[in-house]
Amino acid sequence: MSDTSIDFVSAIRTIPDYPKPGIMFRDITTLLADPEVFRAAVDAMVSPYKDQGVALVAGIEARGFILGGAMSHQLSAGFVPIRKKGKLPHETIRVAYSLEYGVDEMEMHRDAVAPGTRVLLTDDLIATGGTAEAAVKLLRELGAEIVGACFVIDLPELGGRRRLEALGVSVKTLVAFDGH
Repeated sequence: MSDTSIDFVSAIRTIPDYPKPGIMFRDITTLLADPEVFRAAVDAMVSPYKDQGVALVAGIEARGFILGGAMSHQLSAGFVPIRKKGKLPHETIRVAYSLEYGVDEMEMHRDAVAPGTRVLLTDDLIATGGTAEAAVKLLRELGAEIVGACFVIDLPELGGRRRLEALGVSVKTLVAFDGH
């Protein structure tokens, strides 16, 4: 899915030992700050879906909002936010998902997606896949047809891509980093 003329890996800052020792945090804010790279990333992410009838892009809080808004624009599609519990003002549906040290919940508006709507899911990174899997469950609860899921970064050793593919969701990423 990558634009071969842009080095996306070099555009992503790696911060060692954040948020805790042993973690190599992959920070896309440097990619977002470079207009040429940001544009190329969005173009590469939407390219496989241009003729797929995507009606909505669903972005996972928070960096998925940035990517999802730009992708929605490129696809002439609407945008749906998937947020942490308690952040949306209207009637919501909610799903709990596991984190490394506990459980969290995410939600979306109950009327955000009509049954049969073709939706593309996005976020900055797929790691263990717990958050993305929860988003897929929310979208499917509303009857969405998930066209695919795309991310800037894959951390393949953590198995998130396999987890989504096991749910029948096609996954595309721009880059992969070893480790976590």
